[in-house]
Amino acid sequence: MQIRIEGRDLPGRSCGPSPDFPGYDNIHVGVQRRGKPDEHLELQPGDAESVRWTFDATVRPGDDVLGTYIQGGPGKRFIYLSWGTVDDQGFHMFRRAKIFLADIEPAVLAAAQRSGTLVIRLGLTDAKGHPACAWIKPPRFEASAA
Repeated sequence: MQIRIEGRDLPGRSCGPSPDFPGYDNIHVGVQRRGKPDEHLELQPGDAESVRWTFDATVRPGDDVLGTYIQGGPGKRFIYLSWGTVDDQGFHMFRRAKIFLADIEPAVLAAAQRSGTLVIRLGLTDAKGHPACAWIKPPRFEASAA
């Protein structure tokens, strides 16, 4: 099965400081590789109109999803969207968002297995106008079979 993440409403390439946020420039976001926090699938600029990542995953019995970009152990699998700045030395992560696969309805996951594609759609800006972070739960994301 493939997983396709479609992000919209990005926060911008720069986010100014606030009392609980230091502010950053040249912001990018990518899907973090399992066990390799410095490796990301297709870093996208924070001011893009929308972003999309597609990667392969395997579903084992019990709806256990595995893959290069799937984090966590059985029953606790998730996808990290990592936010960071980019400069001459590379990507410097400053926050991450988690999409827990257990939050996806089993019927949706079963339909995605049959169709071959699970689509996850979400906005990528939080209520303060900063990059979305922490545990992203429905209805902040929607999942469907393609």
